Amino acid sequence: MQVIASLSSLYRLTSLAVLKVGRVAIITRGRYAGKKVVIIQPQDTGTKAHPFAHALVAGVERYPTPITKRMSKTRQAKCSKVKPFIKIVNYNHLMPTRYNLELEGLKGVLSNDTFKENSSREEAKKNVKKAMEERYTSGKNRWFFTPLKF
Repeated sequence: MQVIASLSSLYRLTSLAVLKVGRVAIITRGRYAGKKVVIIQPQDTGTKAHPFAHALVAGVERYPTPITKRMSKTRQAKCSKVKPFIKIVNYNHLMPTRYNLELEGLKGVLSNDTFKENSSREEAKKNVKKAMEERYTSGKNRWFFTPLKF
């Protein structure tokens, strides 16, 4: 029993070192279970509002659909849309991957104050959507924009 407790504490310590800014993770619980997210702002120690280790993440709620050659330009533009979400997630509900994703400019846009007002939250989601769609259309990080198959 002692060995299992020490292994779980060792896992938590190593996962804290892995959960850095830009790391791609998968949410394992809740409404967005199985969705890919990128960590924007990790918080190893809790705050007053969230007294546990957590991270501010931005993820893909609805992935872009595949594009074929015979699609028109307007149809391709419609299929390339990404529906993002932003959320504060407990570290226990994140599974880190080996991938990193650098979304430039999102660190300044998203913060814990973003969640206080609904209008600021919607504005932040628009900025995240714009950044993710730019990343998708440029052809970088294709793995991030494909749904998990399980």
